[in-house]
Amino acid sequence: MGDVADINQSNLTYDGWRHCEKAITFAGGTTNAIGDHDGTGNPFDIFTVTGDVKVKVVAVCTTTLVGASSTLEVGTSGGTAVIIAQTTGTDIDVGEIWHDATPDADIELSSVAKEYIVANGKDVIGTVGTANITAGVIRFTVMWKAVSRNGDLIAA
Repeated sequence: MGDVADINQSNLTYDGWRHCEKAITFAGGTTNAIGDHDGTGNPFDIFTVTGDVKVKVVAVCTTTLVGASSTLEVGTSGGTAVIIAQTTGTDIDVGEIWHDATPDADIELSSVAKEYIVANGKDVIGTVGTANITAGVIRFTVMWKAVSRNGDLIAA
C-alpha cells in the first residue's frame, strides 16, 4: 500500500487506484455560499475531472447537516443525482456514510461504493435543492483511475 493522501490531495494508493478527498462545509444562510440552494455556489464542485476517469465516491458526514426541507445529491452536470441519490439534508447525520438516498450507518460493505465512468471532463458536483443547508460538513472521498490518456482528477 502506498502513501495515503492528505485531505484535498491526490496520491497513488491502492492497486493502481488514486485517492482524493475534499471536505465541504455548508453555510447556506450566507448568500451564494455552498448550501445556498438558489445562489451562485449551487451546484458546487467537489472534484475537477480532465478526460475520462473511473470513480467510486463515498461521503462521510463529520458535522450533522442543518436545513429543514433541504435536499442534497452528487453527480455531474449531465445527471446531478447519478453518483449519490438525492437525500433529505437533515437525514445526513454525523458519523454516517452517505452513498444512497438513505444514509444510515457508520459501517457499510465496500460494494456500496459503485463504480462510474465520468467522461469528457465532467466535474463531480454536489447540488442542493428545495431549501438551504445552513450548516454541516461532509468529507467526500473518491477512488479513481484514468480511462483516457489525459484522464485526471483533483479536489476542486
